[in-house]
Amino acid sequence: MIIGGLEKLTLIDYPDHLAAIIFTQGCNFRCKFCYNPLLVWPQGTDGKNIKEKGFSQISEKDLFLFLEKRFGKLEGVVITGGEPTLHPGLPSFIKKIKKMGYRVKLDTNGTSPDALQGLIDKKLIDYIAMDLKAPCEKYEKVVGVKVNCNNIEKSVKIIKKSNLPHEFRTTVVPGLLVKSDFTKMGKMIDGASQWYLQKFKSDVELVDHEFEGKRPYSNKEMEEFAQIGKKYVNICKFRG
Repeated sequence: MIIGGLEKLTLIDYPDHLAAIIFTQGCNFRCKFCYNPLLVWPQGTDGKNIKEKGFSQISEKDLFLFLEKRFGKLEGVVITGGEPTLHPGLPSFIKKIKKMGYRVKLDTNGTSPDALQGLIDKKLIDYIAMDLKAPCEKYEKVVGVKVNCNNIEKSVKIIKKSNLPHEFRTTVVPGLLVKSDFTKMGKMIDGASQWYLQKFKSDVELVDHEFEGKRPYSNKEMEEFAQIGKKYVNICKFRG
């Protein structure tokens, strides 16, 4: 596992649990609005490397020492990225974490349905959050690479059938998504438990510099999108 970062405590990323966040490095998407470019590739969009940015990789040994010391104070671990399912060692990595007594939440972009199903079958994850980027016809525009949308749809079905707590998330970027897209995406995840619509951050370094400083949708517009989402899922809310 290539671990690009560690957040030692989060109160919000794993619902109802105190958790640490492990950031894996490497992603198969190039989302224009991504605010973690150093997790997408080791060199940032400005050519500076991880160390120059004050962003350090962490060895598995140091990570597990930290988790050992924090057990009893932390309840869960969030594994995010980048895209964690790109790493062949992910199942054995999670197994070690589970043996320590932690609950595990996985964040994924849904491009590896077989890997996702394997983790579920082995009972290695306790909560799943999948980023739904766009309607299928817009996926490539939003993520910046070619996409097999059949895999996205397979992952959605796997998650809905898993009987695990789950959520879908969409970062809402003006110029990429419009109001009519939320009906199309809602149909893709119809019957899911939760769908969160997230305002995008534009005041940080992004994968695509052209999106830096762009104005996000207003709260009123975000609420309108959430109302559409509520027709398809149990809970649909927007996050500021």
